[in-house]
Amino acid sequence: MPLEEGIFGLIIGSFSLVMVIAFNLILFLWLHKKNNNSAYIWILLHLLFFSIAVYFLIKAISFDYENVMASEENSLHLGIAGIIWTFSIVCLVLGIFKFSRAGKVFSS
Repeated sequence: MPLEEGIFGLIIGSFSLVMVIAFNLILFLWLHKKNNNSAYIWILLHLLFFSIAVYFLIKAISFDYENVMASEENSLHLGIAGIIWTFSIVCLVLGIFKFSRAGKVFSS
C-alpha cells in the first residue's frame, strides 16, 4: 500500500512509545501491588503478542512492489498478524478475568 515517505517511521515510533509506556506502567503496578501475579503476566503477554501482530501487519503494508509474490506474502503476513492478534486478545481477556476475580486492582 503506497504511503507517504516518513509514515512508517511515525507508525513504528508512535507504536513503540505507547508500548513502552504501557509495559512500564504494568510493571510499575505489578511491583507496587505485589499481588495477582498471573493477571499481570497475562497482560504482559497480551502486549508482547500484540506487538508481534503489529510487526506482521506493518510487514504486510510495506511490501516490495517489484516482488512477483507480493500478494501472497501480504496475505500470509495478514493471516499471521490476525492469528497472533487473536492470542493477544485471549491473553488480555484472561488477565482481565484474573483481575476481576481478585477484587479491585487499584485499591489501597
